[in-house]
Amino acid sequence: MEKKVLTRTDGDKYLPYEKRTGNESIVYFTRDLSPEGLLKIYRKVSGNIKGKTAVKLHTGEKNGPNIIPSSWVEYLFKQDDFKDARIVETNTYYEGDRYTTEQHRETLKINGWTFREVDILDEFGTAMLPVEGGKWFTEMSVGKNILNYDSFVALTHFKGHVQGGFGGSNKNIGIGVADGRIGKGMIHTTPNQSNMWDIKKEEFMERISESTKATVDHFKNHICFVNVMRNMSVSCDCEGCSAMPVVTPNVGILASFDILAVDQASIDLVYAMEEKDHKDLVERIESRHSHRQLSYMKELGMGNDKYVLIDIDNGDVRINQKEAVKHVVPFKK
Repeated sequence: MEKKVLTRTDGDKYLPYEKRTGNESIVYFTRDLSPEGLLKIYRKVSGNIKGKTAVKLHTGEKNGPNIIPSSWVEYLFKQDDFKDARIVETNTYYEGDRYTTEQHRETLKINGWTFREVDILDEFGTAMLPVEGGKWFTEMSVGKNILNYDSFVALTHFKGHVQGGFGGSNKNIGIGVADGRIGKGMIHTTPNQSNMWDIKKEEFMERISESTKATVDHFKNHICFVNVMRNMSVSCDCEGCSAMPVVTPNVGILASFDILAVDQASIDLVYAMEEKDHKDLVERIESRHSHRQLSYMKELGMGNDKYVLIDIDNGDVRINQKEAVKHVVPFKK
């Protein structure tokens, strides 16, 4: 019998900024939730994005209400920065509207992803990327087309997640680049289990993070991370029209060269809101023990959980988390 790998059990505990140690990375912030705001903040972190570029985002289930609007992404793709870029996706582990490539392409059309062909990375098979320093994996199965790209942009809709607690850049890559049958199964399911979703809490967070590390290491410094904090249901975009109603205020967009810093900053801005505004999302994060995504990325050497938050709306001044969210208003559809 395979020996169980021991894991921490404190993923339900938020670590305040003043208790963190180590160096600081740069995280850029804008309140401008628009195509223009997205382009402006992307250009703060795009300096190393060269050649054929994979843009990984969640394109959503049919008519999903909370995804990053396709019109925003189309605006990006009209810029010279994106002339060699493709949206990339993988098929799902569960049976639904994106389970097969044929179903997936039909869903893409319905959701407006028609302005440039989407590359479904596992359409023609899989590849194995090494996982350096992992305890669950030595390699991860990904859609093999990822090997065709020189650079990678994680364009992430930050929100809750039914099993991951929250979905930031880590989840977008770790689950979203893993192929639909082998890789996602490695993350979600203990071999020979009838329950395909049996892996939960800290172990699940660690497996996601190791999967992400394989992709991040592959692209080295030709990668950047953008988190869009808008329409933040406690549900993932995988749930489509069945997602729980949004009650958390919209915040803005964050971007960094550091995946841990951008996800940690997104969490910090949620916690910096008033309790009435963040209680549902915080409950989802803590009940799933998803802070382990952050602490484990730090253990794996994937980035820093301390950062300088730069307000690009006001001359690139440094601000704190409370200042970043003081403008938020109750969510309205």
